[in-house]
Amino acid sequence: MLLVQRLDPIAAEPAGVVRRLQLSLSADQRTSLRGHRRSSCGHDLVLQLPRGAALQPGEWLLSDDAQVAVEVVAAPEPLLRVTAAADPLALMQAAYHLGNRHVALELHPDHLLLQHDTVLLDLLRHRGLAVEAIEAPFLPEGGAYAAVEGHGHHHHP
Repeated sequence: MLLVQRLDPIAAEPAGVVRRLQLSLSADQRTSLRGHRRSSCGHDLVLQLPRGAALQPGEWLLSDDAQVAVEVVAAPEPLLRVTAAADPLALMQAAYHLGNRHVALELHPDHLLLQHDTVLLDLLRHRGLAVEAIEAPFLPEGGAYAAVEGHGHHHHP
């Protein structure tokens, strides 16, 4: 099945389609708009989407015949959850240092999430931060320019 169109991620589920599928993708996979994929129920999909920002969870993709709509879902993946309960400044400093290394981060008021990496795990623990390995969907910030283009990722507490 060929997927060729992105629908507005804020729009409701598309009307008039015959079949609805889900496509579970990691954060890295959501950045690739072309290639073979498999739906959550096993259907073969081919992405041939126009260039643009990474796919966002909740966004709908439409088949070339407009008969099938596919919802993008954030797949659980191995992550590190970083906290600094005793020192909020330490968490901000960690975000700064990780940003300098161009590490993708999901920001929350009381913790950071990043893709699992043993080198970064050691670095963060060495800085006195609490680091826990978890499995969860990863929704990293889009970066400074993504918000300008209207595709930035925003968290709602």
